[in-house]
Amino acid sequence: MVDKDVSMTTRIEITKKYATAYTQASKKRKAAILDTVTDLTGWNRDHARQQLTRRTRQPKGRAKATVAVIDRRKTKARKYTYDAIKVLQYVWSIAGGICGKYLAAAMHGLLDSLEAHGHLTPGQGRYSHNVREELLTMSPATIDRYLGPVRDKDPLRGKSATKPGPLLRNSITVRKAGDEVEDEPGFFEVDTVAHCGPTLKGEFARSVNCTDMHTGWVYTHAIRNNAATHVVDACTQFVNSVPYLVTGLDFDNGSEFINHDLIDWAAERKIFFTRGRPYTKNDQATIESKNNHLVRRYGFYYRYDTPAELELLQRLWPLVNDRLNYFTPTKKPTGYSTDRAGRRKRVYDAPKTPYQRLLDSGILSVEQKAELQQYRARLDLVDLAEKIDQIQQRLVKLAASKTAKLEREIERAQALPDPAGIKVHHTRAG
Repeated sequence: MVDKDVSMTTRIEITKKYATAYTQASKKRKAAILDTVTDLTGWNRDHARQQLTRRTRQPKGRAKATVAVIDRRKTKARKYTYDAIKVLQYVWSIAGGICGKYLAAAMHGLLDSLEAHGHLTPGQGRYSHNVREELLTMSPATIDRYLGPVRDKDPLRGKSATKPGPLLRNSITVRKAGDEVEDEPGFFEVDTVAHCGPTLKGEFARSVNCTDMHTGWVYTHAIRNNAATHVVDACTQFVNSVPYLVTGLDFDNGSEFINHDLIDWAAERKIFFTRGRPYTKNDQATIESKNNHLVRRYGFYYRYDTPAELELLQRLWPLVNDRLNYFTPTKKPTGYSTDRAGRRKRVYDAPKTPYQRLLDSGILSVEQKAELQQYRARLDLVDLAEKIDQIQQRLVKLAASKTAKLEREIERAQALPDPAGIKVHHTRAG
């Protein structure tokens, strides 16, 4: 058994002793040498094999003076070029910092769009036909590995990491996943998200968020408050903006939705109107997830209570919706399976953009498909990214400091009294 205190120098000497014999030995003899080396050094067989092989490849002049033990991660040749990695980082930032699984699925469409608008031209800068082929062949895991060093430094990614304070977490209902699956596009879950910061007091902006249960198509609109007239107006704009027929809407039990104005509005348009069960937290899983990944990621947790901030939100959401609907893949649950241990596992389909799911659904006419394709072709990913970032920077400048001030005031108001200076008087027994 190997001694845990075997020094690196000793391991190097062992490697030097067996290296030549290993390279010249038969397959059976090599196995025996590996057994010996692994027993003496504590290495696994793969690492021992690499060290024995590399020892014989080192120049003889250096072999006596340098260490044979080499980090395989630093010496292994990269499969992808430096140019491909730099272009990958650029595409990732433009796409909104999505994960490798979604970026790999969207890569072909993203490159086509960036080329069409002149942001990537083969033969210019680091981009070429070979780099394009490298990007298209990268696996999701490889993409995530190469993006690791820049992921936390990217400004888009950095902003999206904002987390709610404890007061806000307690005021926002979080729902779990549901099992309802619609057979064709048109049925939407709808919810409002409060841009209240750390307190629900006073008037503040809200965002009406809608997502299609079949395609994942999203629509978001900012309103002044959750008065019925503003919610009805947002729903009217939503129905007129979605490029296909809205057949049904599912809401929670909030008073902004359960009122005569909105029910009458849905009845006039023959839109199926449903609501979740009271006190049941898993009836609106899809929209609750979108509230976090869309509204909170791009709109943050700050308090927006001025006309200027509301106007910025109203400019932000169409840009975000275009990025998510046309260029950002999502995956849908398709059922359950069991692993070898008998544990139940969720099964998902291949990632697709809501745009592609809509085209595949078969509900669009030839003219509608052509109109959607032309609209997507006009979208400039770089222009979208720049405008989104500019609006986000403006929102941070307007709202970050006042939200932090409110949080400090609430913390002070809820703090326990300082016990310093309080005298404790003890009563004598009997």
